[in-house]
Amino acid sequence: MTGAKKNLRRWHADWRLMVFTGTFLPLLVCLGIWQLHRAEEKQALLDQWQQESQNLNWPEQVAGGLVNGRPVTVTGLYGDHSWLLDNRTRDGMAGYEVLTAFYPLEGPPVLVNRGWVAAPRMRSELPDVTAPGDVFSLTGRIGQYPEPPVLSGDTGTGEGWPRRVQRLSGPMARAEIADLPAAIIRLQGSEQPGAYRADWEPDLMGPQTHYGYATQWFALAVVLTILSVVASYRKAGSNNDNDDG
Repeated sequence: MTGAKKNLRRWHADWRLMVFTGTFLPLLVCLGIWQLHRAEEKQALLDQWQQESQNLNWPEQVAGGLVNGRPVTVTGLYGDHSWLLDNRTRDGMAGYEVLTAFYPLEGPPVLVNRGWVAAPRMRSELPDVTAPGDVFSLTGRIGQYPEPPVLSGDTGTGEGWPRRVQRLSGPMARAEIADLPAAIIRLQGSEQPGAYRADWEPDLMGPQTHYGYATQWFALAVVLTILSVVASYRKAGSNNDNDDG
């Protein structure tokens, strides 16, 4: 009986533990709820973009503002101007990303990132990136010009086409094609006409990512609650209990 009595535990409120839990538990719950709201907002935005891509033609997309990540479908034909973005690697292989001028049947021309292509063995050689010559409908997402935050002085421009470059800003492209808008199109899927390896990762954090973050915050809240409850039970007859008596 004495041994069983010593193993009994009873609630013992530690004000320091209560303050800690009371401070961080609401914070964790609020962070989880915020991530759920962000997921709902992102899903609504993606649904809106998908709806717009089905209902708006290319000129209306341009007039409404080319928002980064928005899906788009455009019908037209490729032009003769192609830029090869240097130093793009895939699976440890050197290569280029191919940006080619595209002329829609309606609206201004636009650069289309056709994906990644392996580089020839000799640096002096360039890959053959001749685009098909028929009229096609392409699907992709609005993207930014490939201009890294840290710009080198060497742009890599030269004569002739295709042209190898280290970066490509809007003004650089518009020096060759005056009517280009302030964004490009990145093809979605390597099976499209003229596409190379166009298996990009999504530019935007999707709703599932926010749901994952919310799950982590709620899990931390549950763990904190369990640990606080467990730590608040003390053995009957412990030193702290005797001191309270």
